[in-house]
Parts: sequence; structure tokens; C-alpha cells
Amino acid sequence: MRTILKKLLQIPSVSGREARLGEYIAGEMQPYFDTVETDALGNVLCRKRGEGKKLLFCAHMDEIGFIVTFIEEDGYLRCAPVGGIDFHAAAYSKVVFENGRYGVLIPEEGTKPEDYKGDAFVVDIGAKSREAASCLVKVGDCFALESSMVSLAGGRICGHPLDDKLGCAILMSAAGDAASFQNDITFVFSVQEEVGLRGARTAAFQAEPDFGIAVDVTLTGDTKGAKPMAVSLGKGAAIKLQDKSVICDGYLAEKMARIAEEKGISYQKEILTAGGSDTAALQLAGAGCRAGCVSIPLRYCHSGVEMADSKDIQACRDLICAIAQTKF
Repeated sequence: MRTILKKLLQIPSVSGREARLGEYIAGEMQPYFDTVETDALGNVLCRKRGEGKKLLFCAHMDEIGFIVTFIEEDGYLRCAPVGGIDFHAAAYSKVVFENGRYGVLIPEEGTKPEDYKGDAFVVDIGAKSREAASCLVKVGDCFALESSMVSLAGGRICGHPLDDKLGCAILMSAAGDAASFQNDITFVFSVQEEVGLRGARTAAFQAEPDFGIAVDVTLTGDTKGAKPMAVSLGKGAAIKLQDKSVICDGYLAEKMARIAEEKGISYQKEILTAGGSDTAALQLAGAGCRAGCVSIPLRYCHSGVEMADSKDIQACRDLICAIAQTKF
């Protein structure tokens, strides 16, 4: 699975610019599904037809990033966030544009940390004038923090953007077991989650699932100074009960927990008091469906040093396969 993840991290996919990643994923999924289609928004829908209920699993391809809004006379770039940017975490980071050009994201001189907001930041690409900078990047170009992944002690990994390329990697790995899936199964790799859960809504409207299960990251309560939360790194897949955008279907959440117990898969229950996921969009699309989420515990979300545990990643993959293999 790490090999899959490394490849995904190499392909930039700021919200609204996921086409390259979607094309790659669609090609990789062709051998495992009856149909693989890309819709008008750019969602990749992979369907394995079967008897029984329609189950949809959804991981989002997009990552948070920035868009160039203005090029100044001295060659510095002004930008706006695409998605939820923490400028304290992003300050003094290397950034990469879609065309491979590098730069650094820095606050203007004299800016105090408490004033770290978008309009206080510029990007230095090394250009000395507007003319020189305009030959390298354009207004409307998108960029993101440089992607990375390193192995840490205890089977943990650290990098960016694990949100939610981890979820995509898990679904891509689980696709290898597609021959054993029961029911009518659709894997969705959605777009524009970070800017309003947009892709998942249209994908679910098209697929009309009976059960919709998002696969996304969640916060943990085991970091220094964190609010108490019943999710920790290394304790297994997190089965979402509720977040700020959704109350999950009780029957589905309990069924997922029973499946985990029967298969000996470690799991924990998640209640997230801030933030949301594609789960909400799946629940409300069309006539609606019973919605839930398999969450991957993640420390330091939306930073350049997101951290996950390999045991949790494997537990999420095992749980997704077990759900897909269970007759509903």
C-alpha cells in the first residue's frame, strides 16, 4: 500500500485540479471493475455489478492548496487559499506549482504570528520582476506544499498530503479483492471535498446507493494539548458516529462494528466535534442513503507533517474489504 501511496503523493491534485490524478487512478482500476467512468466534475466511479444492495465507498482525491491571484512588480506572488489552510503550519514551506516550478511561502517581514492570514503571505519563486515571474507562472495557477513521505519509528509514517490520498490508496489496495465482493459495489474517487463536499454529492446522485461509506482521515485526541477525543493513533480503524456535518446511520455504524468484531479487526468509535467529510454529501444526495464513514486516524491534519500508523491503515483496508464481502 505504501507503493500506491507514494505514487499518489507525486501527482498534484489541488481542489478543482484533480484531472491528472483521476486519470491515473482510472487506469489502475480498470482490471478490477466492470465499468470505470469519469463524470463531468472529474469524479472517478468504478462499479462491480452484483446482486443485492448498492454499496458505495468514497475517498476524495483533492488536497488543500493555493491559487495565484496577483503578480507584484518585484516578482512576488499573491495567493488565496483553496480549502482550509492553517497559515501557521504552512509558513516558510516549499511549495510546488502544477508545472513543477518551486517557490517558498513566506509572511511579509514584520508580520506577527497572531496575524498569519492569507493576505499577509507572498510566494517567492526567485523572480526579480513581474515580467520574469509571468514567464514562469500565471494568475490562476495552483500550487501546494511540497509532497513528502518518510517512515518513522513504530510503524508510523509522516508526510503530506495524507488527507485523503491515504483513503484513495486504501481503496485502490482493496480493489485487488474485488472478485470476492458481494452486493453491487461502487468505488468513488471524488473531487472538491476540501471546498464543500461537491464531487461526492454528484457521484452519489448518479450511483443511487443504498449505503454510502466515506473513507477519510480524522483527528486524534492523543497529541499534546489536544481536546479529549476517543480516537488515538495505533488503535485501529475509526468508525464515525458523528461530525459537524453529519449524524451517521446508526444501523450501518453498528453493522460495521459487528463486522470488525467478527473478523478480529481493531476499531474505535469516532465523534468529531469540528470538521466534516464526504459522508454528509453521500447521505443527502438524491433521495438520500444510509451513510457512514471508515476514518483513518491522523495527527497534525492539514499540515506538512501529517502522521498515520500503519496498523490503522491496514485495519481500515481490512474493514472495507470485510464490509464489501458481507451480504447486506
